[in-house]
Amino acid sequence: MKLISLLSAGIDSPVATYLMLKKDIEVVALHFWGEPYTDKNALERVRSVVDQLEDVTRRNLKTAFIPIGEERFKIARECNRRLQCVLCKRLMYLVAEKLAEKEKADALLTGEAIAQVASQTLPNLEIIDRAVGIPVLRPLIGFDKEEIIKIAREIGTYEISTQKGICCGLVPRKPTTQARLDEIIECEDKIDFDKIITEAIQELEWLT
Repeated sequence: MKLISLLSAGIDSPVATYLMLKKDIEVVALHFWGEPYTDKNALERVRSVVDQLEDVTRRNLKTAFIPIGEERFKIARECNRRLQCVLCKRLMYLVAEKLAEKEKADALLTGEAIAQVASQTLPNLEIIDRAVGIPVLRPLIGFDKEEIIKIAREIGTYEISTQKGICCGLVPRKPTTQARLDEIIECEDKIDFDKIITEAIQELEWLT
């Protein structure tokens, strides 16, 4: 089995990635770099997370990154702001699916846990999953935050993930917890998601 992990500099996705690497599953990490709507050091924190995961698992973690700051702004500018997080997640999934095709990966891997944030309610996760045609694995789906933090501390990623920084400056004040598929698709058509995905995958770079 081979997975594409949507790896951020946060607490959850490094733990999910670790759990799969520990099972001797091949993982390729993909980071969506959101500058200027995330801090400039986010990419370096991801690099540090990757180094730590490789050290603790004794496994290689091939890692790519794609800048999507402008695409996030386009979503925020053209669409209902309350849909921002669901649309952004669907964009990430669709780009990751393209990378999965190139890498011959079998599924996507995320650090999502049920109801931790607005995009992770069951209705929103169902809409996000429908963006792609391959499975999405969520090893942390039933974990609470303290359980995830405990593992992060044990594997040495917690201190990296909690360094001062901006997660995303475009998160709306009141994101929807129950998006409707018809309004999501309407927004995606408006901003030409297909073109955004094609351009994004063309801008992919590998961390060295």
